[in-house]
Amino acid sequence: MPNAKLCERFRGFYPVVIDIETSGFDSKLNAILEIAAITLKMTPDGWLEPDQSLQFNVNPFNDAILEPTALAFNGIDPNNPLRAAVDEKHALDEIFKMVRSGIKTSECTRAVIVAHNAHFDHSFLMAAAERTGIKRNPFHPFATFDTASLSGLVFGQTVLAKACQVAQITFDHKQAHSALYDTQKTAILFCKIVNRFKSLGGWPLSFMDRDENLEMDLDNTRKSEEQEI
Repeated sequence: MPNAKLCERFRGFYPVVIDIETSGFDSKLNAILEIAAITLKMTPDGWLEPDQSLQFNVNPFNDAILEPTALAFNGIDPNNPLRAAVDEKHALDEIFKMVRSGIKTSECTRAVIVAHNAHFDHSFLMAAAERTGIKRNPFHPFATFDTASLSGLVFGQTVLAKACQVAQITFDHKQAHSALYDTQKTAILFCKIVNRFKSLGGWPLSFMDRDENLEMDLDNTRKSEEQEI
């Protein structure tokens, strides 16, 4: 498949891998504490691979609720001056700038979030964009690619670490729950799933494969039964 284009793979969507570490589970009340994003690119032969990346430690927004259990889980101290944290608007502005550039370069129309349990990261990103008044949000308002679901289908595992293990991707549990590390592993996992589907002959699509022929046979059977009635 020479001269393959990313824009032709996901109906014009530009996949961007995101991971967000937070101070709780409520995107309206809890803060983003870390965010990382990795864009993807396609080789001329149609193989997907990671491209550019950005990562930010983020200051909690005013009046954000910081749940002690969440901080204990991800090991983040929001008050540590060594974090060199930025405001969430700055972080989103820089990530969105990178994403918009990638959309243009790849001839795509809109970005779509790729994440492990994607609804969580998507909800926090959208809430932060709304809270900071960012108008040019390049991401689709509800569509996502969830690697937890995809990993369950392909590898029989939905936990990121276990999916990586089955996919033969090295995973260091000591570095887990760092936004950049989890994003890097999720990006590799997503690329591996997409590329495996291609290597098995699933892409480019065959428009008259066995399943489609079976569907046509079923349709013909229904029509015959209707005519007999």
